[in-house]
Formats: sequence, structure tokens, C-alpha cells
Amino acid sequence: MTLRLENVTKTYGPVTALANATIEVRQGEVIGLVGENGAGKSTLMRILAGVIQPSSGSFTIDDDPARFSGPLDANAAGIAMVFQEQSLILPLSIAENMYLGQERRFMKYGLVDHAAMRAAARRNLTKVQLDIDPATPASELSFAERQMVELAKALTLEERDVERLVILLDEPTSVLEQAEIDVLFARIRALKDRASFIFVSHRLDEVLEISDRIYTMKDGEVVDERPAAGARESDLHEVMVGRVLEHNFYLEDEQVAPQDAVALELRGLGKGRTYRDIDLTLHVGEVLGIAGVIGSGREALVRAVFGMERPERGEIIVHGRTESIPDPSAAVRKGVGFVPSERGIEGMVPMLPVSENISLANLDSISGPLGIDRKREKALALHWIDRLRIKTPGPEVPIRSLSGGNQQKAVIAKWLNANSRILVLDHPTRGVDVGAKHEVFALIRALCREGYAILLLADTLAETIGLSHRILVMRDGEITAEIEAPAGAKPNQTRIVEHMV
Repeated sequence: MTLRLENVTKTYGPVTALANATIEVRQGEVIGLVGENGAGKSTLMRILAGVIQPSSGSFTIDDDPARFSGPLDANAAGIAMVFQEQSLILPLSIAENMYLGQERRFMKYGLVDHAAMRAAARRNLTKVQLDIDPATPASELSFAERQMVELAKALTLEERDVERLVILLDEPTSVLEQAEIDVLFARIRALKDRASFIFVSHRLDEVLEISDRIYTMKDGEVVDERPAAGARESDLHEVMVGRVLEHNFYLEDEQVAPQDAVALELRGLGKGRTYRDIDLTLHVGEVLGIAGVIGSGREALVRAVFGMERPERGEIIVHGRTESIPDPSAAVRKGVGFVPSERGIEGMVPMLPVSENISLANLDSISGPLGIDRKREKALALHWIDRLRIKTPGPEVPIRSLSGGNQQKAVIAKWLNANSRILVLDHPTRGVDVGAKHEVFALIRALCREGYAILLLADTLAETIGLSHRILVMRDGEITAEIEAPAGAKPNQTRIVEHMV
């Protein structure tokens, strides 16, 4: 199967999301698609998946004109998409999610044969090496497990009567550990004899590793096409953002020593086998990175600091006072803010305007004698939009219309507006392009200079090392090492990994 989009444009009123884009996906290829947030990648992918309709341009499959009225039409043609935001319905089981809309395949005497559906689901879960009961509700899965179910769901197309498959992968590795990424890449390579792929990722090293050809997009246009063989990350970065990737990517030269004052202290914190005997000290003006694989306990630990999970023992001390933090509201009152890894679910209210998302954690800042003062709210939003350089048509647009990087800056602005001097950043650059990452790094450096204290779970080990003043390594719920990471003397990754596994 050869797919070709030629001169495809998509407009939303006066806004052009895609402009005369042309790409071709040939049989058995993995196409890398890169570009900054807002470059048009997701729009292009959604047109291929039948989710949205192009305003103009042509779409052909093996030279035959094609037009999909919806995702089911695309599925019938052998095209499936794994969405970055994930499409699983959490109350439904894994099997029900995988075959949503395909229940007729399992009808028997007018009823759905759930045993047959679960058996089919298990076969596809095996393809991604996920050993879990298909009857399990999706709500009980971790984010990474849900992503692997999304991949298995796309692979159910192999069971359909289609000649070839095209699988669209929109940031599929953003929440996966290296072992899971290896499984995904191995499956992609194994399927190339009857499937083609479009692979979208902000991790340029992964794009270079798995792709045959790479298209680069900028401002809604396809601006470059090149073979992956021989290409370098710096080449792609320069095409994407118009400048060479800086050697000082993590702004190490802007890292200043933290203050002696302690912002946050944990003493003997524990919760069952999840984490135990955790002692840590976070200083004012410090980035304290916590490194560890999934299951190390680090995610649960930082959620306890924000009151999202309750520890069973130990103390949480904020600015010298032992505090009870039973829920997030209590954490906010104590000056703790939390930027979650699942930005679209826990970090913002997608349908609300940017202004309301920024003010959400501190309504007192916009309250007047008659309730919410919308003029004050707008002025406050404009202040943070200007300070954090949030790219948005205005404070009144829904936050979901912003690119991932600008959404993330708005989420951070929410906590700065709430006077949160302790910030828990859980994968703050997840789903953020290279240029926006650099802006987030600059913001973190600026916040440290202003006396904020930051507890960091980073997207990569390199990011943990580059941004942190100190690094705590966790394994199986325990702290196994504390490693200094001063400017000019950063530890190498091997030193940290040997304490992680």
C-alpha cells in the first residue's frame, strides 16, 4: 500500500493548521515526522486517520482517490492511529476497548461472546509483550500500560481482511521505559513485511533509530524530506527551529548554588512496599532530581508530597513545620504546586480558557465583591502569558487549542499564580518539542534564581543530570544513592544507572 497526501490544506476559520502538505508513505516504510509543537503533525495524522477532513488537496491509496468520513472508514482501509492523548475509555475492560465498534465480530445468538473477545484481545496483547488479563478495566492500568494497550489495539487490524496496514504512531514512546520502547521498535521492525508506519516523536534520536525517511514540518508546512541514514539530530533541529542545537542545552552555565534554607524535608516516609524509609532534603533554589525506573516508587513518592496519595508513616516538613497534607487542597495551602505527567487529564481543564486555567488554583487572586472579577482574571492571565512567553491568540481561547509546550507553560503559570514556592515537576517536558523544552529549562533556571524549590522527575536520564543540583536514585521503593550534580562536574549516566537496576 502506498499512501500519498498532496498539497493538503486544513483551515479553521482564519487559522491555517496545514498548508499544502505533501508526503508519501511507501510499502514497508517507517516514516519519521518531526517538528515543533503546532507545526501541523497532529493535524496531518488526523486527516490520514479520518478524524478530520482536509479543506483542500488530494489523498490517494495506491493511486486511487480516498476520502474517509470517519476513523471506521480508515480502519476498513487498513489505517489505524495510536493517539498521543490516548483514546481508551477507562471504565471499559481492555478487551472492550480494543474491539470498540467491532462487537459484531463476536456476536453469538444475539449476544456478545466476551470470552471470545478476551481471547482475541490476549493474542494481540502478546504481540506487545503485555501479560495482563483482558478483562481488567483500563482505569486500573498505568499510563505506560495503557499506551501498550493502544498499540495492541492498532494491531487488531491484522485480523481484518486488508491487504496492507498503515499504523500512525503519535508520540507512542513518551511514557515508556527503555525496555518497553525496545519491545515497540522490535514489533515495528517485525511488521514491516506487511505494514507501514508513520512515527511522530519529539525524541529525535528515536526517530533516527527507527525511521527509513524523515519529513520535517514547520508552521503547517512540510519543509524537508531526507533519508534517516546519515542524518543527525542537529540537522533535524536546525530545520525544525531555524537554529543549531546548543551544546549547553540544559543551560548548565546558568545553574547557581542553592541556598542553605530548607524548603521541604521528608523523614522516614513510607507506604507499604511502594516506598519506605525515605529521607530527603530540598533546599530553596535547588532542583532535586529523582531517578528510577517505573516501579521504583518515585512517582508515588512525589504524589504523596502533593497529597494525591497518603503515606502510612513518616513526616512531611514544609519550611520547618511538620505538616499534614491529606489532599491536594492542603498542599496548595502550604505552598506546594504539582505539574503532573498526564497534563491533559490532571494538569488542566481542556475546555476552559487559558485565563481560567491559570487562575484555577488561586481564585482569591481574582475575587471581587460580586464574585469572580473577569477583568482582573484577564489582566492576571496576560501577565503570565507575557512573563512565560505563552504563545496563544489570547487568554480567552480554550487551553486545549494551544500546543503542548504552551499548555505546559500555562500549567506552570497556574502554580506561580498560586504562590507555590515548592514545585513538583513530574515529567515537565513530556510531549514538548525541542524548542519548547529549551524554554522550560530556562524557566526552571530562572525560578531557582528567584528562590523556588523544585522536585524533579525528568523525561530522560540526561535531562535529570542536566537540570539537577543533586540526584536521588530509587530502586524497589528505596533510595539507593545520592549523587551531586554541580555545574561543570555532572555525573555520567552509567554512575546513576548502576544504582537504578
